[in-house]
Amino acid sequence: MALDAAAPSSAGGGGGEDEAVRPLLPAEAEEELDATYAPYARRDAYGTMGRGPLRATRRVELYLRAALLVPLRFVAGMLLLVAYYLVCRVCTLFVDEVAEEGRPRLRGWRRVAVVRAGQGLSRAMLFVFGFYWIRETHRSYPNAEDVHQGQSEELELPGAIVSNHVSYVDILYHMSVSFPSFVAKESVSRLPLVGLISKCLGCIFVQRESKASDSKGVSGAVTERVQEAYQDKNSSMMLLFPEGTTTNGDYLLPFRTGAFLARVPVQPVILRYPYTMFSPAWDSMDGARHVFLLLCQFVNYIEVVRLPVYCPSEQEKEYPKLYANNVRKLIATEGNLILSNLGLAEKRVYHASLNGNSCAIHQKDD
Repeated sequence: MALDAAAPSSAGGGGGEDEAVRPLLPAEAEEELDATYAPYARRDAYGTMGRGPLRATRRVELYLRAALLVPLRFVAGMLLLVAYYLVCRVCTLFVDEVAEEGRPRLRGWRRVAVVRAGQGLSRAMLFVFGFYWIRETHRSYPNAEDVHQGQSEELELPGAIVSNHVSYVDILYHMSVSFPSFVAKESVSRLPLVGLISKCLGCIFVQRESKASDSKGVSGAVTERVQEAYQDKNSSMMLLFPEGTTTNGDYLLPFRTGAFLARVPVQPVILRYPYTMFSPAWDSMDGARHVFLLLCQFVNYIEVVRLPVYCPSEQEKEYPKLYANNVRKLIATEGNLILSNLGLAEKRVYHASLNGNSCAIHQKDD
């Protein structure tokens, strides 16, 4: 039964005999859809949207895993979540909030308790999800030949962690190691349990449907927090996913410049999720089904490559877009990722094409 018990040789492992079910599109439109939206294509045993047909034996195996693993892991995960909520509740008693940000002003033992408990319980949550081992590689010298040679030899404190974005599991990993702040939807702050935890993390809350004028304010808030983390080692670094969305883990989308406007060093991190049957990448599947199938895996794998702190040159400080592009190129080279020019708007079209079974692949979101 333990088809996923041995670590696969590569992250692109397919589902073997179980082929992915594709939407009923004309042949030419389907071929163009595959080529254009490759960063969001699932290639695991469960197929498109995670609803592909399985052989009878694998279907029975899935039912057994669901019966054995999901209840235990769900209960364990909820206990960890409640435990951390209680830690945050105790540490925020009689604490003032930071003006205009809504996050508690944690100092001294309160901050130490929140950080240490957060790191430990995040690692425990990864264990519950089946990530028993995490393979980490620290690279001292980049392999990319075309990276500028103006890097400072002095060890500098980064203001932000920049990482490719594959799954919501990314956040759990970064919390277990660095415990950074990150950008989240405003609705997260109102969720039971998670709302208080996200505030203790120092999240910057945004409304995804907001207009450009509001996004400028978010960019300014992110820049201030990145600069604060760079100047004060006691401040939490920002965790930023410059792609702005998740992919299947084999591609790297264009970087937004928000992480680089502060003109300070950043810590590049590359995440990969090898798999044999179910891919932990959260690309074209609804959240509830993805969590369910992830919990059904006996073992899940994560590989991490931590690159040296990237110190921008004077030219990169002057042109954040250049800074972003150079860091993106470095991450793609070091992580063997394919550069894609596909943007967030096209992902929404891809999902609409799959859900609506249409071939309107040339539409764009304005």
